Amino acid sequence: MIIQTSAIVLSSFPYGDNSLIAKCFSEDRGKIGIIIKGARNKKSSKVAHFQPLSYIDIIYNYKPTRELQVLSKVGFIEYWSNILNNLRSITLSMAILDMTEKAMLYDDPHPNLFLVLKKVLKDFNQNRYDQSILFWFYECALLDNLGFRPNLKNNKMPGVILPDIQSGTNSLYILEKLFSGNIDKISMDSINNVDRKIISEYLWLLLNYHFDTIQKIKFREVIKTILSD
Repeated sequence: MIIQTSAIVLSSFPYGDNSLIAKCFSEDRGKIGIIIKGARNKKSSKVAHFQPLSYIDIIYNYKPTRELQVLSKVGFIEYWSNILNNLRSITLSMAILDMTEKAMLYDDPHPNLFLVLKKVLKDFNQNRYDQSILFWFYECALLDNLGFRPNLKNNKMPGVILPDIQSGTNSLYILEKLFSGNIDKISMDSINNVDRKIISEYLWLLLNYHFDTIQKIKFREVIKTILSD
């Protein structure tokens, strides 16, 4: 079956002598694995299409019996290159891609989460919001869209000790706005260091609780430092 869909490249790595394997989050099919044959040949331009942060249109031959689908055609839709000009933005954006890859199952569509990821990366690219707010917002969206939205009024979960989100000056209010998607209502002036620590730890513990693989996220210590500044 031939499938055409838009997708965001989460990661890619060399395969064999001249091919490439990419993990993508597609709008219509969820997470997919793609093998791009001959991508690393000198005459091929496909390597550029499959760099993380690429927003592409792909056509591939889908077979449910195999984990990697074979690419037929690819074209650029957009590339958020301005993210690469800011170390804070690129670190948090790459962490978002890594979290998405680790949390999602193959062929499990989440079109709303796809739209959120696209918006968040565009906002990083345009420097529209503070990077910490965008990162927290995506963490909330990941939990919400994959069925793990927490009850902010009940801070107890079996097997994990969560920080008291009501102990910060504005941490409960900020989390409510993050989960509702109203990030326009959040002012960085209202977030003190205690709020930052509570929000970051609370969301990180929830993600680790529901997704074991997220513990292996890259640059975790760097991310903690960025979010605490």
